[in-house]
Amino acid sequence: MFESLGVINVWTYLVGLFFIIIAPGPNSIYVLRTGASRGVGPGYRAALGVFVGDALLIFCAYLGVASLIRTTPLLFTLVRYLGALYLLYLGVRILHANFVARQEGAAPLVDPGERYFSKALTLSLTNPKAILFYVSFFVQFIDFNYAHPWISYLVLAGMLETMSFIYLSLLIFGGTLVARFFRQKQWLARIGNGLIGLFFMGFAARLAARS
Repeated sequence: MFESLGVINVWTYLVGLFFIIIAPGPNSIYVLRTGASRGVGPGYRAALGVFVGDALLIFCAYLGVASLIRTTPLLFTLVRYLGALYLLYLGVRILHANFVARQEGAAPLVDPGERYFSKALTLSLTNPKAILFYVSFFVQFIDFNYAHPWISYLVLAGMLETMSFIYLSLLIFGGTLVARFFRQKQWLARIGNGLIGLFFMGFAARLAARS
């Protein structure tokens, strides 16, 4: 079904997307803290900031890839290898922080007068590495022989936003319970983070090997 829209290996994409979305990050931590301490309404305002930020970064990633395709295959190959190196770096960094470096557990604080949407949007857009990540991840699941790659990007983005909405909703409604669970189960959090690091390294190898 999705092959007709220029999307390949959709189940692999969904599995990868699942691990990427549940990986701890400033956006999810902020939504979790907002929902737990301020309620459902502020939690969803924060989540909306994440959705908009992701959409903007995905659009920027699409413009970059489309431009590379129109210019030269050599440049596209260079960016592909840079993306693989970044994914490898990300995986190694996660493993190092998880098993070698001391865990610090910093998280954004929630203020009574804080503007939840703008704060979450700022957290999303002030991470320039996210654009490179979206380029290096999305490009693995798009058939560029398809006449309209923007449709493929739209399908992949829709899947991402849907899974993100479900996950952030779970964080909003179960924020306090989830936070308490991971504080009491540090060993489980370490195993999960270790698997995520290995998963990113596997995507790096796959992207570098893709012809």
